[in-house]
Amino acid sequence: MGLFKRNPFGHILFLKKWLIRIFGALTHRRFRGFNELQIEGSEVLKNLPDTNVLFISNHQTYFADVVAMFHVFNASLSGRTDSIKNVGYIWNPKLNIYYVAAKETMKAGLLPKILAYMGSISIERTWRAEGQDVNRQVKMSDISSIGKALDDGWVITFPQGTTTPFKPIRKGTAYIIKRYQPVVVPIVIDGFRRSFDKKGLRIKKKNILQTMEIKEPLVIDYENESTNDIVKRIEYAIEQHPSFLKVISRKDLEAQEALNKLREW
Repeated sequence: MGLFKRNPFGHILFLKKWLIRIFGALTHRRFRGFNELQIEGSEVLKNLPDTNVLFISNHQTYFADVVAMFHVFNASLSGRTDSIKNVGYIWNPKLNIYYVAAKETMKAGLLPKILAYMGSISIERTWRAEGQDVNRQVKMSDISSIGKALDDGWVITFPQGTTTPFKPIRKGTAYIIKRYQPVVVPIVIDGFRRSFDKKGLRIKKKNILQTMEIKEPLVIDYENESTNDIVKRIEYAIEQHPSFLKVISRKDLEAQEALNKLREW
């Protein structure tokens, strides 16, 4: 690698590699130490092409979700299965991993700017800005930036555009899928909201079980499925369809009943 070789967004790869190494070493214990990340399905990652892969996931914190995925992706590509044991995998990270994030979030302070250099595709949200609801047109330059990242590597996106669970899927993700026809890999995460603050920077509670399930790529008829069809498939794939809310509520009720019985005993 040339010392000043850059990616399509102008980032110096040598600098990006060192930022990922340092930040990876500093954050490793957040997912294997203070808390424990349980991984399922990471073998899927080993069989993916090097470019034009879109990861779709539910969203629980601004940054911890993405950082955990960087760890899992690099650990899997270095030969580990469902494990991030031994942070040595971060020494030679995959440099063409990107993630979609709100532009205003990535400009809010020095640390977000550093995280942005590590792979952010910063876009302007069309429905919310500075804590207020807005309604503005999608910027085609943002769509093109995501296409550029897909052409160069892997892209992580959160189709709901918010950390609030069971919110609607944004049609922009379906539009990107139809336009660029990537391999679409669903990811379902849990436990991050309980263990971190909303930004995902501060550890809120220790000894929380975090989970990440990486599912098989979706089989999509890019030509014949409508954006609405793809939106519905995304809802189910990342377990954010309203029907999953009933399942979670039932599990919570069962857990509470079991706890009550234990107390009576």
